Amino acid sequence: MASGNKPTAAFVLLLIGGIIVLIGAALAVFAAAAVNSLSNAISSYGITSSVASGVSTITWVLAGIGLISAIVMILSAVLMYSTDSKKVRKWSIVGLIFTILSLSILGGFVIGFILGLIGSILGLTYKD
Repeated sequence: MASGNKPTAAFVLLLIGGIIVLIGAALAVFAAAAVNSLSNAISSYGITSSVASGVSTITWVLAGIGLISAIVMILSAVLMYSTDSKKVRKWSIVGLIFTILSLSILGGFVIGFILGLIGSILGLTYKD
């Protein structure tokens, strides 16, 4: 590649993957809220359900991991869009790590994971 080119394909794929993971994470937050409501409804009838409470907690944790992963994926895509190959490599590694973490919420319907993975790998192989 000629000097001055940017890793456009890597940027676009990681950005789209991050957006899709963000949508999946938002749905996970709604699921966590629904599970929490169900847990509270069960408790209001005097029935203690440690299983519902545990599932609610796990769902909130996974939704949080998904949201953080999506935000860092998007941030990594924006920051790797540079002509400096060291900067591209560093942010591609960060994007790859958080793309893998996005699997906690199924990687944004799996397609977000795949796009993020391909974008990160393209960023890793970028040479200016």
